[in-house]
Amino acid sequence: MHAACSRNCLSELLRCRGQRPWQCQCPYQLSPARGMTRGRSVKERSKKKRVHALEAATERWKVLSKVLTVVDALKKEEEHVTPLKRLEILRPQLGLVKPHKVSHFVRRSPNLFEVCRDSRGVMWAGLSPKAEALVEEEARLLEEHSATAAQYVTRMLMMSVDRRLAIDKIAHFRRDMGLPHDFRARWVHMFPEQFRLVRLEDGEYLELASWNPNWAVTELEKKAAASAGDANVSPPGELSLPFPMKFPPNFTSYYRFQGKAHHYVKTGNTEQFQKVTYLSPYAEAKGLTPGSPEFDKRAVAVMHEILSFMLEKRLVTDHLTHFRREFVMPQKLMRLLLKHYGIFYVSERGKRFSVFLTEAYDGTELIEKCPLVLWREKLLQLTGYRGKMKNLGKFDASSDSDDYLLGGDDDVVLDIESENTDGILDGCSISDDSEMDLGDTDEFCRV
Repeated sequence: MHAACSRNCLSELLRCRGQRPWQCQCPYQLSPARGMTRGRSVKERSKKKRVHALEAATERWKVLSKVLTVVDALKKEEEHVTPLKRLEILRPQLGLVKPHKVSHFVRRSPNLFEVCRDSRGVMWAGLSPKAEALVEEEARLLEEHSATAAQYVTRMLMMSVDRRLAIDKIAHFRRDMGLPHDFRARWVHMFPEQFRLVRLEDGEYLELASWNPNWAVTELEKKAAASAGDANVSPPGELSLPFPMKFPPNFTSYYRFQGKAHHYVKTGNTEQFQKVTYLSPYAEAKGLTPGSPEFDKRAVAVMHEILSFMLEKRLVTDHLTHFRREFVMPQKLMRLLLKHYGIFYVSERGKRFSVFLTEAYDGTELIEKCPLVLWREKLLQLTGYRGKMKNLGKFDASSDSDDYLLGGDDDVVLDIESENTDGILDGCSISDDSEMDLGDTDEFCRV
């Protein structure tokens, strides 16, 4: 980053601030005492079942997620500038542990973030001109994606038991679904014919306004109908469509569970499972017996549908567990994801597990990329991250993305003469409700 470039952005912003103030009913009961299957169940998997391409995709997503957290925080500040010290409150969301600081993270991406020192010695951070241009582009893309996102949220409401979902839970999907940053304040009121905001004793909910039969069709059904040239829409009922499966070249066809060897593809679990008829995720789920093949297959269909709605066809697994009651999914959801390896892939890198829809990927890349995914790739390019994987066999709390983002002091700091900075720190607030604090997931995702 050149000095001239910085003086045209951060220095001007600091000088122009002047004296302005800182602006700145469930069919079965779940026991809350029981947690998700512990991490050791994932750890016990054979190394031959690890899909290295999707592990690389996980690392790339982790870099992007951390960068987006800082970008989103700066976007909330007046003129996208804040004292660098204030960004330290993002440490939990970035998963940073001592001695690493947010300032180290910011300085590793000079094409995205600019750092300067004013006349009082206060360090400031802001978005670079390239980042500012991308922020404007993102706002346009999110607006264009709003109708699609509204359809997906509506379909999630149609799948839910009570036809309503808590706003706080939907917030966890904000980035993954491409919801706008102001979705709580503005977006939820933009589609009154599809859903409405209701306030109950335990919080705010998004409630289905009307049932759309044309949307009560799974993505799997749509693909099958397109292949057969059938455009007719049938009411949601029993389905017999098999789920696409994809295995890595080094895949071993056996897995061990509770001391017994099970076969994936040949005579056995998978072949029998694919033949089981199941209820559509949009059909009434009452009457299903938890643990039955029909119950489990419907749960797989629900997870398949939800992952299909996500921009990158992947999710943090604990986000799915929040919806077990609403979508009538089993208590031990992780076990079901692991059991149906080939339909789903669970990556255990880091402190939080991620689940992928395997059919959506070709190697490390999504087969179909929407404009928002392409935008994220441009943002990632500005970090300089190349995705060179090391130590794929090691699955600890830190990872290659952490080594890249924190493994150096490529500091670019300018001394800026700033006038009238008194009071700028007052009322500074940085928050991000799109990602859960890492501490909230300990019960489900211990590594």
